[in-house]
Amino acid sequence: MPDVAVVGAGPNGLAAAAVMARAGLSVEVFEAGSTIGGGTRTSELMQPGHFHDICSAVHPMAVASPFFKAFELSRRVNLITPDLSYGSPLDGGRAVLAYRSLDRTSEGLGRDGAAYRRLMAPLVDRIDEIMDFTQNQLIRVPRNPLAAGLFGLRTLEQGTGLWNARFKEDSAPALLAGVAAHAISHLPSLAASGAGLMLGALGHAGGWPIPEGGSAAIAAALAEDIVAHGGVIHTDAPIDRLTDLPSARTTLLNVAPQGLLNMAGNALPDRYRDALESFRYGNGSCKVDFILSGPVPWTAKELADAGTVHLGGTRAEVARAENEVSAGRHPERPYVLVAQQSRFDSGRAPAGHHTLWAYCHVPSGSTRDMTEAITAQLERFAPGFRDLVVDSSAITAAGLAKYNRNYVGGDFSAGTMDLLNLVQRPVVSPVPWRTPLRGVYLCSSSTPPGPGVTGMPGYHAAKYALQDMFGLSVPALGLAAA
Repeated sequence: MPDVAVVGAGPNGLAAAAVMARAGLSVEVFEAGSTIGGGTRTSELMQPGHFHDICSAVHPMAVASPFFKAFELSRRVNLITPDLSYGSPLDGGRAVLAYRSLDRTSEGLGRDGAAYRRLMAPLVDRIDEIMDFTQNQLIRVPRNPLAAGLFGLRTLEQGTGLWNARFKEDSAPALLAGVAAHAISHLPSLAASGAGLMLGALGHAGGWPIPEGGSAAIAAALAEDIVAHGGVIHTDAPIDRLTDLPSARTTLLNVAPQGLLNMAGNALPDRYRDALESFRYGNGSCKVDFILSGPVPWTAKELADAGTVHLGGTRAEVARAENEVSAGRHPERPYVLVAQQSRFDSGRAPAGHHTLWAYCHVPSGSTRDMTEAITAQLERFAPGFRDLVVDSSAITAAGLAKYNRNYVGGDFSAGTMDLLNLVQRPVVSPVPWRTPLRGVYLCSSSTPPGPGVTGMPGYHAAKYALQDMFGLSVPALGLAAA
């Protein structure tokens, strides 16, 4: 009989398990899949020797997350950080480039360089305080009100019709639109602008790192720590009901609200069950992985040095594509997020070959294969791309939902990204990780602070479980305390 049972071996479930095991408790993790990782899996999808990240690929939030900083992830996983964090190509062979250096980025933005610097510099300078504000409970007084205020005012500006007010040209707005569109939300919106500003500031403060060997290295580091502290991880062990679990004093569930409804049934109080049933999921994604016979032939050659590339064109074009998805349509020219891991990690593909990771947004539950639309956008900014494609593999939004129960409708954010869902995630509460069932806690991305490989939903759930059920505080998580 373990002290703690954890359902789901994605990064949040593993983070929760690591905290509990470090506290000296016996922990068992139950994972439905044959491998651990959830959103941090890496696999040979098509051909031997070609390694593809199945979901997440580039990890600016992992290195800045309070949990992973305490866990000292950067000492456990070799993180390769390109000098060029991300870029956005524009028609005519131009590209807008976001370097780790804010000064260098601003210099490349022409007449809008100074305005961009004024927008971002206060956030970059206060990135730790902003991460503390965004990665902890929103229903509290911020520890640094100045940082929270600066972030809030900029979010308000970039999340409304004022978003172009400080700019004269199209380059800086295109750069900002590329990161804001990560949120899978209509544009402009406050949730998208907040996510984009945070990701943009991280790109200048510390970069957007790529784990050597794939995102699975993050899950492996967490699993190694769990096992080193006595934990046990079971794979091929789906849990359909809470009664399927061994008796344990505490249960931590890395599941979406729908998963908790399915597992707990009528054990949940009516009011809480109603809140879970009304929880809103966002739109989905169609992901396409490519094997290439050479590097992407970008017209703007500087993009070869970018770990991440946002395809969509101008801010107006990106907004048009995202708003079509919000309206339930498949855009003809979708916004496409591309990662070039093999450009920096040679172990991802055999000599002479490259792997390419790409996805676009689609309506929830979509069964449409967007390979052609994604390829067309790549060809638009990299003529000759089609000729390099050796193989490709697509997974639709409906396929993502089957792959991971938490991705309802293909929504890998596990909940729509808007202001209401940021506060009601999945319920309005000072401690939304705590369920009405004694000893049962939610720790998925459907709880604060939401999506991203941060480990923070797991950390928060574990913190309250330790306090409520065992009278313990969070233990030291670094290597020196192992």
